[in-house]
Amino acid sequence: MDRPLFFYDLGSPYAWLAAERRPDAVWIPVLLGGIFNATGRRSWGESPERANGITEVERRARERGLPPLRWPDPWPNDGLHAMRVAAAADSREFALAAFRLHFTEGRPLSDPANVAAAAERVGIDPVEDKQKLRANTDRALELAVFGVPTLVVGDELFWGEDRLDDALALQQQLE
Repeated sequence: MDRPLFFYDLGSPYAWLAAERRPDAVWIPVLLGGIFNATGRRSWGESPERANGITEVERRARERGLPPLRWPDPWPNDGLHAMRVAAAADSREFALAAFRLHFTEGRPLSDPANVAAAAERVGIDPVEDKQKLRANTDRALELAVFGVPTLVVGDELFWGEDRLDDALALQQQLE
C-alpha cells in the first residue's frame, strides 16, 4: 500500500498539532492561500471565529501535552518564503522546527531570519523551490484537498487535526 499523504502549511496551527503527532506519511507542504484562492475559502484566523479557534487550538495543545502557544504577531502572516523553503527541504524535521518556532516561540515565519533559524536547527540551507510548492499545491487540489491538515489514505481524505485518528485507523486496516 502507498503511504498516506500529509498535506500541511506552516502557518496552520491545526497542521502544527497534527505534525506534532508525527503521522507516518509522506509530508507534503502546500500553499494554503493558493488552495483558498482556488476553492473560494478563507482562513478562520481572519474571520469572526478567530477567538474561538485560538481557544480551541490552545485547548488541544494542552490536552496533548504540548508547550503553551505563543501566537506570532501578526498571525496569520505571509508564509510564502517559508513554504517555498519547506518544499525545497522536503523534510519533516524542518517542518517541525519551523512549526515550533512559529507556534511555541511566537516568531513569525514571514520574517526570513526566522525561516533561516528553523533551517539552521536542522542543518539545511534555506533555499526556495517555487515550482515544487506550486506542483504540491496543484496535486493537493487535484485530490480535492480544501484545507490543512489533510491526510489522504487510499482514496479517502481526512481533513482536520481531529480526523487524524480516523485516518491512521484506516491506514492500519489497509496494511
